[in-house]
Amino acid sequence: MTSSTTVTVLRYAAFTSHPGGGNPAGVVLDAAALTDEEMPAIAADVGYSETAFLTSRDDQRRRFTLRYFSPLAEVAFCGHATVATAVALAGCIGPGDLTFDTPAGEIDVHTAADEQGAVRATLTSVPTHSRPARTAELDATLAALRWDYADLDPALPPHVAFGGNEHLILAARSRARLAELDYDFEALAGIMRDHGWTTVHLVRRESDSRFHARDPFPVGGVVEDPATGAAAAAFGGYLRTLGLVPTAGALTVRQGEDMGRPSDLLVEVAPDDARVRVTGHAVPITE
Repeated sequence: MTSSTTVTVLRYAAFTSHPGGGNPAGVVLDAAALTDEEMPAIAADVGYSETAFLTSRDDQRRRFTLRYFSPLAEVAFCGHATVATAVALAGCIGPGDLTFDTPAGEIDVHTAADEQGAVRATLTSVPTHSRPARTAELDATLAALRWDYADLDPALPPHVAFGGNEHLILAARSRARLAELDYDFEALAGIMRDHGWTTVHLVRRESDSRFHARDPFPVGGVVEDPATGAAAAAFGGYLRTLGLVPTAGALTVRQGEDMGRPSDLLVEVAPDDARVRVTGHAVPITE
């Protein structure tokens, strides 16, 4: 079997300008010859929350087929690995527009260099939607998190939101509650598998345009993600559903701070478009 010792795996930290921050992602730019058994084995060996595989590429048309694997399973869409892949491609074929065909649908990404010359990527999600969480879903999840209903912010009701895959969104009443993440890994993983959720997106509103977030990801074999672009897209759709999008249409999600890997995700939501844009930098990790 092919292994990560014979395949070139690039390593990037996404949604940060510093290798010590953000969410690490593996990127395989030439995965056309890899089998469905080899890709998850490579992802497990890399050990990051996701590794992205370009299974076909057309550099001239700038169109690519992209798949994502956690250490335990394939996922339909991963925002931070998409940003990492886009920045890696910009280094090969130059910045500009890219199109990724993913299991979740078509994802357009624009890459550009900022004033300092660092490349950032803006992905446009598939159409988002959101629905209120059901009582049984919420009861089981709060028990696994060791949270209580009193820990929730009543101004931001629990929802299951979609931005390429589904995430349960829970808003904490206080920053201290968000900081004290100590959950039952197996119990939460079982609940998430039952409902098809990719992460539980825990947020705390600092202001109308700035939020803190944490994302347990036990179904992927990872305790927590330091940056979750797919959840940020779903969260943008959630705010749009509730009519809580800031007047400027943009907000910042600060994630990974409690893990020591701070990440910044810029989320842009238009009132007349169900697609959400998520922007961030990505930088190579030297290991």
